[in-house]
Amino acid sequence: MELGNLDWTIYWFMFPISMGVATTAMLSGIGGAALFAPIFLIIFPFLGPEYVLAGTAAAIGTALMTEVFGFSSGFVGYYRKKLIHFRSAVPFLMVAVPVAVVGALMLATLKEQDGILKLAYALLMLALAPIIFRHHPPQELAKEEDHRFDGSGREPVSITAADGQTYNFKKPKQGADGAATTGVGAFLTGLLGVGIGEVIMPQLVKRNHVPVPVAAATSVFIVIVTIAAASFTQVSALIAEGGANAIPWNLVCYTIPGVIIGGQIGPRLQGKVSQRAMERTIAILFGIIGLAMGYIALRTLGVF
Repeated sequence: MELGNLDWTIYWFMFPISMGVATTAMLSGIGGAALFAPIFLIIFPFLGPEYVLAGTAAAIGTALMTEVFGFSSGFVGYYRKKLIHFRSAVPFLMVAVPVAVVGALMLATLKEQDGILKLAYALLMLALAPIIFRHHPPQELAKEEDHRFDGSGREPVSITAADGQTYNFKKPKQGADGAATTGVGAFLTGLLGVGIGEVIMPQLVKRNHVPVPVAAATSVFIVIVTIAAASFTQVSALIAEGGANAIPWNLVCYTIPGVIIGGQIGPRLQGKVSQRAMERTIAILFGIIGLAMGYIALRTLGVF
């Protein structure tokens, strides 16, 4: 369908929903794409055939594209606070970016395997649900005793934030196991739109003892660069296959402004909503999404 023939009002309801998704993502620390993709793949078909996107690959690509703008809002805030340590992010990005691109290219090759993609997404949601449910907030991670790494022999780092607070720590190191963890998260992000955010923060805080404010800011930078690389690859592949019309512009014209606004609302609500309660709610929601997506995937594959 040509851009001029698109119904630009059909997805109007996604503007407030996108604000809610982005606000929830900022409060819980999960990527917005993890909630957008199920909306596109599970809810839209119930609304009618005119709402259904081109396929699972298109839904994941659109969700990740939207998430880029939501995380960009958080990145700008942390940049203004001068909390991002860019050099600490480099080792993680050297692993995450190329692996995320590989995952995105894999998505392009599997775009015709709709049932397999949905099943993979279902399994990922079911795997993440207990992990998020048992997740310890960064403040708790920082208090835990972890003698496996004391930072000795590493380059000392000192950051002075915009508010005058100075943070001293040792430059983080991934190690082989850390690189493997980062790679898995990045690959899943490129393939299914979620994963990298769940593996970076624990490495910075618990393993490397980076102060929580700096770790949070640096983690956001790593995530935004990773999802931007994955999103660019996915969108480019979709356009190469189906032209500019492969992107549902009449949908993203509502989701992108929504997540930009929600990205500002979420931080303002920090402290007013229990993060632990929010994480447990998200974990339960992921479990429900996983079961629903699994059922849809098995039907698509003709199992029943």
